[in-house]
Amino acid sequence: MRSRTPGFVGARLREAREVRGFTAVALCEMRGVTVSPQAISQYETGRATPSPEVLSAIATAVNLPEHFFLMPLRKSDRGTIFYRSMSSATKSARSRAQRRFDWLRDIARYLSEFVDFPESRFPVLNLPTDPIELSDDEIDEAAAEVRRFWNMGDGPIANMVLLLENQGAVIARDKLSAETLDGLSEFVAEDKRPYIIVGTDKGSPARWRFDLAHELGHVVLHAHVRPELLVRAEHFKRIEEQAHRFAGAFLLPLEPFAEDFFSADLDTLVAIKPKWKVSIAMMITRASRAGLIDDSTARRLWINSSRRGWRREEPYDDVMEVEEPRLLRRSFELILQNGTQTAEDVVARLALSLPDVESLAGLTRGFLSDFAPVTLRDLPRADTTTDRRIPGKVVSLPLRNRTF
Repeated sequence: MRSRTPGFVGARLREAREVRGFTAVALCEMRGVTVSPQAISQYETGRATPSPEVLSAIATAVNLPEHFFLMPLRKSDRGTIFYRSMSSATKSARSRAQRRFDWLRDIARYLSEFVDFPESRFPVLNLPTDPIELSDDEIDEAAAEVRRFWNMGDGPIANMVLLLENQGAVIARDKLSAETLDGLSEFVAEDKRPYIIVGTDKGSPARWRFDLAHELGHVVLHAHVRPELLVRAEHFKRIEEQAHRFAGAFLLPLEPFAEDFFSADLDTLVAIKPKWKVSIAMMITRASRAGLIDDSTARRLWINSSRRGWRREEPYDDVMEVEEPRLLRRSFELILQNGTQTAEDVVARLALSLPDVESLAGLTRGFLSDFAPVTLRDLPRADTTTDRRIPGKVVSLPLRNRTF
């Protein structure tokens, strides 16, 4: 009688294969995986289960713990995921990104058992539910309304990641292994907060700030857009244009930006880029859409920018600070330092490889596997009356939820 693996969940095998970008044929060609593509298909559909030896080989091939394949499936609470550049991205690239997105949610939900995340504070605006009916003026006003809701004023945004994390968003910077994907986002109704992944396969600090503002646009403008609308070319194109316009209006409020835009030439844009922390390309687009420059001036700026080679890299791109997510990283540091969880607990609960967790949580490579708890030494303290040293105490902090 052939051996089987009780509790094996076939859908988890497909998840693992898709997140690693493997076809069934490619997986079977990995070292130690001695089964056919047909067998892989049977495992995934539940018509058969692998032997413990085959499961071990598959787990090694996809770099996931064996108990990943025994984990129950998540609840089907999928909302609308917005993929930047979805029209040009392949199906496999979108599938991989969505799987990584699910893992990000798993990590955040795990951490939320021990740490209080910031309360989610994203305004609900009175906007048309059909994106085709949403006007440019309404988008510009929506960007201004979000700033008012968060009491931001009209100045430059110091750090987009920190701004959104403080409002309750969960953000990751992750390689999506596809230059056709810039990022993705979803407002998860069950968690009452948005999740955002910014792809780092290409781009610059200014571009990644724009990507975050773009995804914020989806959260604010398209909360009620149904997934089926995104497969319609006219709707998808319009929705992406709206998120672009929102990002420009949010990052560059018209009045203060117009004051800085005192001369319609590239040198002026280079001079104000460090202040606003956006790309020169975005400033040209914003100025054109807001009517600060006419079409011929915009065309001249685009041509001169291209001649200077700025379509690939602009001035200051190499010195601008990369804005890194902090929420998940600090949460892991807290629960590990307090002894609430260990690296072994993380693997057991999440059923993910440590490198995957580190990447999605913004931790340095090897942080979890190399983590060593730090304890306070029992140092002597001074007696101010006699100027002599007396033994001190180690104060044990009670375990409790923390809010950042």
